[in-house]
Amino acid sequence: MIYFPEASLAELSIHRIGNKVQDEFYVLSEASMQIQDEQLKNLLIQYFLSPYEKINEIFRFFHPNDDLNLNEVYHFIGQIFENGETFHKNSEQLAKYLYETSNHPKIKAGELYVAYFENVQIEGELHDAIGIFKSETKEAYIKVYPEQAGFALSYEEEAININKLDKGCLIFNTEKEEGYKVAVIDQTNRSNEAVYWKDEFLKLRVRNDNYNQTKNVLGVYKSFVTEKLDQEYDITKADKIDLLNRSMKYFKEKESFDMDEFSNEVIGNKDGIESFKNYKKSYEEEFETPIADSFDISGAAVKKQAKAFKSVLKLDKNFHIYIHGNKELIEKGFDDDKSMNYYKVYFKEEE
Repeated sequence: MIYFPEASLAELSIHRIGNKVQDEFYVLSEASMQIQDEQLKNLLIQYFLSPYEKINEIFRFFHPNDDLNLNEVYHFIGQIFENGETFHKNSEQLAKYLYETSNHPKIKAGELYVAYFENVQIEGELHDAIGIFKSETKEAYIKVYPEQAGFALSYEEEAININKLDKGCLIFNTEKEEGYKVAVIDQTNRSNEAVYWKDEFLKLRVRNDNYNQTKNVLGVYKSFVTEKLDQEYDITKADKIDLLNRSMKYFKEKESFDMDEFSNEVIGNKDGIESFKNYKKSYEEEFETPIADSFDISGAAVKKQAKAFKSVLKLDKNFHIYIHGNKELIEKGFDDDKSMNYYKVYFKEEE
C-alpha cells in the first residue's frame, strides 16, 4: 500500500525528548539538516520508510471535541504543508508537544526526527509526506576492518539499528479536511505506557475503509463465536471451530460482504443470526465504530485476521485435532466405563 522507490528526503530536523515525569528535559536543534551524502540519505529513507511497506491500516487525525484544528499535531503539520519555510519552526513545536505528552514514568527518552519526504506512494498516488519518528532503543555494534596482515575490531555503543524503527507516523498531504491519510508504527504498543504515542500525542482513529470494515466484522464474529455463544447455547469446541472455518471460507471466496448472505451461509440458524446481529450492534455502540451491512472485502485484512482464527482442538496434553473441513465427520461422546469424553473421527485414507 505504501511504496517509496521514487521518494526523496528533502529536509530533516532532529531533537531530543526526555521524560517530563522523570525531570528530564528536551533539547532542540537550532536548524534543520541539509544532508548531502546520498548514501546516508538512502539509509535514512530505509530506516524511516521501509517499515511501512507492510502497513495496510490507515488512520486520520481527530479531536474529541470534533474540531480537527484543536489537534496540535494536525495544526503543526498543516502549517508545514502550507509553507515549507516553517518546517523547522514547527518541528520544534512538535518536539515540545511530545515532551508535554510524555507523562508516564516508563516512557524512554530518545531522539525525535521530523522529516519531509517527496514522492511517497500511497494507494497508487504520489504525495509529499511528513514523517515523525522517535528512536528509543539503542544497541552496540562491532566493526571488523582489515589492518596490516589481518583484521582489527572496534565497537560503537548507543547506536541505532536502522532495521528497527521504534515509533513513527507518516502523514500524507492529501484529504486534509478528513484528517489526512496517516500510517503509524509503534513497536512498543504492548506496554501500557506506549498508548501516549498514538492516543495522546497524535490523537488518531482508524479510517473506516474496506480494510477496517473487513477486520472489524471478522473480529466481532470471532468474539461472538468464542465468547458469546457459550452464554446462550450448549456448543462444543468442534462446533465453534467449524463456525470460524466457515466464516474464513466465506471471506476468502467472496469479493464483497453482505450481512444477510453471510449470516445465512455461515451461521444458518435463525436465533443464532439474531444473536450475532445484536452482538454486532452492541459493539458498534460501545466502540462508536459503525460496520456497514455490505462492503468490498479486503484480502489483506482477511490474510492478517486468518492468523488469529485457530482450527485446533486441544485434548488434554495428549492430542491435537486440526479441523479444516466437514464437521459432520467428527463426533463427540462420553465413555461411561472410562468416565472420559471422546471424539470419533471418520476418514477414507491416511496421508
